[in-house]
Amino acid sequence: MKEDNRIPIVIGVTGHRAIRAEDEAALMSAVRAELEKLMTLCPNSPPVLLTSLAEGADLLCADTAEALGIPLWAVLPAERTEYAQDFDEAAKARFFHHIARAEQVFIAPDTESFPAANGDTGASRSFRFRQAGIYIAAHCHVLLALWDGGGPGPAGCGTAETVDFALHGGYLPQNGAVPFNESAAVIHVFTPRGERKETLAGTVCVLGNEDSLKDILSKTDEFNQLAVHAGIKTRSVLPDHTPETVLDRMDLIRNYAGDLSRQNARLYRRILAALALAGALLAAAFLLYDEAQAIRLILVCGMMLLLAWGITRYADRSACHRRYLEYRALAECLRVQIFLRYAGSGVQASDLLTWTQREETAWIGQALRALTAGPQPVEAHDVRTYWVESQRQYHQAAGKRAAHNSSVSERVVRIALLLSVILYLAAVAFELLSGGVLRPALLPVADAEVYRTFLKIALGMLSVVTLLTAGYYGNLSLPRALSDHHKLEHFYTEMGDLLTRFGQTDELLMQIAREELIENGNWCSYQRDNSPDFSI
Repeated sequence: MKEDNRIPIVIGVTGHRAIRAEDEAALMSAVRAELEKLMTLCPNSPPVLLTSLAEGADLLCADTAEALGIPLWAVLPAERTEYAQDFDEAAKARFFHHIARAEQVFIAPDTESFPAANGDTGASRSFRFRQAGIYIAAHCHVLLALWDGGGPGPAGCGTAETVDFALHGGYLPQNGAVPFNESAAVIHVFTPRGERKETLAGTVCVLGNEDSLKDILSKTDEFNQLAVHAGIKTRSVLPDHTPETVLDRMDLIRNYAGDLSRQNARLYRRILAALALAGALLAAAFLLYDEAQAIRLILVCGMMLLLAWGITRYADRSACHRRYLEYRALAECLRVQIFLRYAGSGVQASDLLTWTQREETAWIGQALRALTAGPQPVEAHDVRTYWVESQRQYHQAAGKRAAHNSSVSERVVRIALLLSVILYLAAVAFELLSGGVLRPALLPVADAEVYRTFLKIALGMLSVVTLLTAGYYGNLSLPRALSDHHKLEHFYTEMGDLLTRFGQTDELLMQIAREELIENGNWCSYQRDNSPDFSI
């Protein structure tokens, strides 16, 4: 597969096998229109069709996708030669044609355990088709369903079940994670069966959360547009390993997500500094205008207000704060998924996200599902050094940086407080001696009002310095970050010991992954409240 630093828009396919000849043209036209609509909505994103290439609807969609230049990822219920026995000769030729052009061809893994639902006692044909349907529903951005709207069949593996998998879950993975995707949407292309004529073939409606789907596609396309023009030097989080399409694709996109997050973080911090400085200058100018009767400084106050308004408008338009948080979240989630796969685990990081993460950043969960579509990992590597120990060292170093920044902030505040007390005592002494409090004056001072104004200005300027410090460091949530880094350094130390004692079990890997994802979600949650604003 060609190296691409964009997240693909994965379009899953499910549908009836027996397409009526008189409906084919209308169905192809409807499918083409929906695919073109998705391509128009996401002009910066590569579309991919995820399909089992079953006879009927799957092959019809594959033919239409080929006409539009859309590549395929083929997830089969069985080995291709065995599977091909289900096809007539004409369909078999189309099947092998699409297999030859597919970028990925693999067999659907067993998401469920044996025995399966509906009475299956082993790896029966219906169970294999059910696993393929689950896989497609779980790994696509949107499901294209060529379906008559009927209910589930007795085998539990048809189109109705796959639609239900996409919208409601309807199955329980072996690892016990809840497979619920509240942002799922299904494009239902009405596909009659038998003699039903009440609805025209090719009629389209959207099932599920259409608004959420549009938001997911929009944010995914925004990321892809920025990634294409990022032009950065790639830095893998993995040691040397056998090239693998899924792993390398995730690592590449993680790298771009991390770099885009850092770019937006730098812009966000510059904006915070600019707003803090504008606020401090505004306070200082107003103080001098009020106390020193520097009348022209009222114009500086107006200029600072206008400057602050312009900065906040720029911050909103650049979306730097949101992008900083979301692209970091994407990079962290992908890093978790990369190490799970590198360890040989089939655990899906998207299934471990908290409800808050799924609600606030649904597009990231969908990106994880899309990017993990592909063959199961074939090698298991030791991740203690590259994942657990690396994270322990990261939080140790990050904790030191947070402690240093917090110390600087506290030191400035303490110095400002000390100077404020000294100036206050000096002001009290001045008023006692000059007659401002006691009369007659113990030490008459000529031009006492000038000195009094100077003391007021000095006290005010100290408040301005404190405001500048609080306006910048306060938005960085340093105490919370410091606490989190210390707790996580201890967590990774403990996990490293457990992995050494018990090995890389899925249970331990899931625990590490879940804690890391929760930590990232918590960080995003409290940082989301620190958007750039102007307050005095």
